[in-house]
Amino acid sequence: MIDKIFPDITAALADISDGATVMISGFGSAGMPGALMDALIAQGAGDLTIVNNNAGNGDTGLAALLAAGRVRKIICSYPRQTDSYVFDGLYHSGKIELELTPQGNLAERIRAAGAGIGGFFTATGYGTQLAEGKETRLINGRHYVLESPIHADVALIKAWKADRWGNLVYRKAARNFGPIMAMAAKCTIAQVDHVVPLGELDPEVIVTPGIFVRRVVHVAGGGQ
Repeated sequence: MIDKIFPDITAALADISDGATVMISGFGSAGMPGALMDALIAQGAGDLTIVNNNAGNGDTGLAALLAAGRVRKIICSYPRQTDSYVFDGLYHSGKIELELTPQGNLAERIRAAGAGIGGFFTATGYGTQLAEGKETRLINGRHYVLESPIHADVALIKAWKADRWGNLVYRKAARNFGPIMAMAAKCTIAQVDHVVPLGELDPEVIVTPGIFVRRVVHVAGGGQ
């Protein structure tokens, strides 16, 4: 019997190793797997490469992971906001590496990894510092930059509902990066608000099929 529901959030994250590349879903607080991030801090893995839309804010979630000194590099599209002081301090003191990627490129690089695409050409970033060292090509009179896919060892994502097979349904804007990150990682761990009986999810509304999900953790009242 296939059952991907983990009763223990600690056990679900136990084998994340030092040096792993970890994708974390979320757009601001929407779709952010807060309980999984707290558990990752407690788990202790370090020297991590984090792939996220931003670089954390305030003192919780990703910012707390950064403050704990666990992150070597972050790949994101929006590293700075009014309360991103943890990242700012680490970056300006040379304690963290940043790979800045325009948001559309970030999403497509993640999607490309899940789709088995070896790379793609995009006009975004051409002629800027973001294109330095990358192959460029003139296509139909327009300049493009070759971008590579982003693969991950682990994806920590947030969903609304799941069944024991790992099929996932998201809630509105909380969907954001979750579906493509689930496809791009070797091991996807989903924090969900509700676990429903097998067959209750309408196949037409399942966004992430269970084949892309290894582990599901039920966290009641987990927010958006």
